[in-house]
Amino acid sequence: MKKKKGIIWAIVLLLLIAVGYFSFGNHESSQEKDTITVGIMSGSKPEQEIWETVAKTAKDKYGLNVKYKYFSDYSQPNAALTSKSIDVNAFQNYPFLDSWNEAHHSKIVAVGDTIIEPMRIYSYKVNNVEALKDGATIAVPNDANNESRALQVLASAGLIKLNADDKLASLKTITDNPKNLKIKEVDASQTARSLNDIDAAVVNGNYAQTANLDTKKAIYSEVFNQDSHKWINFIAANNESKKDKRIQNLVKAYQNEETAKKIKKVSGINQVPAWKIDLK
Repeated sequence: MKKKKGIIWAIVLLLLIAVGYFSFGNHESSQEKDTITVGIMSGSKPEQEIWETVAKTAKDKYGLNVKYKYFSDYSQPNAALTSKSIDVNAFQNYPFLDSWNEAHHSKIVAVGDTIIEPMRIYSYKVNNVEALKDGATIAVPNDANNESRALQVLASAGLIKLNADDKLASLKTITDNPKNLKIKEVDASQTARSLNDIDAAVVNGNYAQTANLDTKKAIYSEVFNQDSHKWINFIAANNESKKDKRIQNLVKAYQNEETAKKIKKVSGINQVPAWKIDLK
């Protein structure tokens, strides 16, 4: 009899453990289902305010909790995405992603456009590009992606000409430089700071904003056209996760009118809601 009672109690104990385990497991599963971790670059207050608006919309409309992981280097967010320490990231444009996927044999895809930041030419010495003197020094970002874009901005401003057959512009693809401009390659984050020492600089929107450059005083602004789509920033995910409901709802929360209003409020014309513009 005692042996039978012992067996019964053992069975009851196992059942209680099983119930507790599965209850706890379901609770964790539910939490994971309602939470998404986004990788973004650190140091930008306007960017943080935009994402706070997105998080509120995600919570209010879709019951989705948005968490963040911050990065200080452009090489980190895609590595974190591939290792699945984050669910999505938001920091890059299409040429950057193409280069990353090719170099790292990864399958990261864009799942929703966010913003596009116009590049602009700034100067403390002249008020327009025509006033740049012969032999003037202009700083451009030194990474291949941003340098190509900066050189295309200079070409659009009529300062240089580029070989139209080259997919990625570089100093070697300049075919005409009538003002004999000296183009100085510097880290993208240093273009704005270099303005004190040179004649002009082509500056990314985010770095112009960080340096408090007045966009109204830029001597030239990038003109958007059908070729500008590649410079759009977007939310990215691993290919196998792109249909995840959490990711789809995050994109909907970002591509929302409240987000567009916040972008305009905190960024002015430094950033444009990419999903609202027609690039023709």
